[in-house]
Amino acid sequence: MVFVRYVNRILDKGEDGMQQFEFVSNNEEDTFRFAKNLAGKLRAGDVIALEGDLGAGKTAFTKGIACGLGVTRNVNSPTFTIIKEYQGDLPLYHMDVYRVSDTEEELGFEEYFEDDGVTVIEWAHLIKDQLPEDLLTIHIFRLGDSSRRLVLKPCGDRYVSLCKEIVS
Repeated sequence: MVFVRYVNRILDKGEDGMQQFEFVSNNEEDTFRFAKNLAGKLRAGDVIALEGDLGAGKTAFTKGIACGLGVTRNVNSPTFTIIKEYQGDLPLYHMDVYRVSDTEEELGFEEYFEDDGVTVIEWAHLIKDQLPEDLLTIHIFRLGDSSRRLVLKPCGDRYVSLCKEIVS
């Protein structure tokens, strides 16, 4: 049985000078399993920023992370509530900041980033001024109806090591 048939490679540094990692999944189940595997290596205080078009698979990816963290509740996008909290082996703070209109608006995001759980943020670029310096950004690109290309951009030594471990 093939876990995920993906292209796993370390890319040259991107335009922004950051080291990048990539894999390609064939379907939503592969993406879910990859995210679940990633979750098994996450620890309190980790921040994952998810980027991608509508329907790219950000929430599906988050469901995999939730499963890997032992969350048993149904996970869905917090589009109108902005933040949903789930209890598992570690708390999961799932944010969807698509509707946040002002990056200067004080919503207390940093309290989640510094807390005892894992934070996953959809549309993170919309609050880039409020994000922690060290985090893992994952860009999800559609390749077809169900296949996706994920580009991982780690900021900070912890996330570079994490990417090398999960994409090697």
